Amino acid sequence: MTHALAPIALFAYKRPDHLARALASLRANPEAAASRLIVFCDGPKGAADAAGVAAVRELTARIDGFAAVEVHRREANAGLASSVIAGVTRVLGEHGRVIVVEDDLVVAPGFLRYMNDALALYADDDAVASVHAYLYPLARMPPPTFFLRGADCWGWATWARAWRHFDADGARLLAQLRAANLTRAFDLDGAYPYTCMLEDQIAGRNDSWAIRWHASAFLRSMLTLYPGHNLVHNIGNDASGTHSGDTRVFEARFAGAPVCVERIALREDTDARREVARFLASTRAPHRAGWRARLRLLLRRR
Repeated sequence: MTHALAPIALFAYKRPDHLARALASLRANPEAAASRLIVFCDGPKGAADAAGVAAVRELTARIDGFAAVEVHRREANAGLASSVIAGVTRVLGEHGRVIVVEDDLVVAPGFLRYMNDALALYADDDAVASVHAYLYPLARMPPPTFFLRGADCWGWATWARAWRHFDADGARLLAQLRAANLTRAFDLDGAYPYTCMLEDQIAGRNDSWAIRWHASAFLRSMLTLYPGHNLVHNIGNDASGTHSGDTRVFEARFAGAPVCVERIALREDTDARREVARFLASTRAPHRAGWRARLRLLLRRR
């Protein structure tokens, strides 16, 4: 890579063991030593969270292995959604692009190279909303890279030009989806109930920033680049988070080789979309409450 490296925004709360593993995985990337790491630590919700929050902050005070480390610590609890929205907005305002990781994501050694290569290659393409590094365990492997409509949340990157389209108003997003008759397409033709997730966010049953980011990009027909092999492992689906459960359904092996990023046509890969829809449909619980549980795991409600 000859281009400058994007800053990494890392969001943490009260799980020091998870954070330590996330940091170790980032340091295992050769690009880490030349990358700026910006850590956002949320404040405790109550006394029960104080010890975990304190342990996380102690850990962030001795981070090494990066070109520079910047730590922001909140005194009060903002919640994951507000923390991510504010943090991403801040980093993009200062640097124009960002790689986003949460404290329960372990990344592959080729993660930073893939992210930075894609950020450089598609920097000026307004049709591209973001870059994503997680790939579902699909039955059929897709091309080395491919596009899907919308946005995603397990190890991702974006530019200020794309993030300006993020709309935090879930009700407005839902109204626009309905007015454009897009809810079925938004739900992958009925394969997965993303509209239900957006309805739950509006009703206060979740606080997902990710569903709003996905809807914001989807409504503008913007695309997200995915790797043909997985580069992220979520270690938070172990019931350790405030709102997470314990599941292995989304686990996928790491790529054995770097993901080669080359320019491809700016259009959704319909074959890959079909495979993703097939996988997500296979994870559905038989009733609405079960769907909500799966959605919380997938779309990051901590």
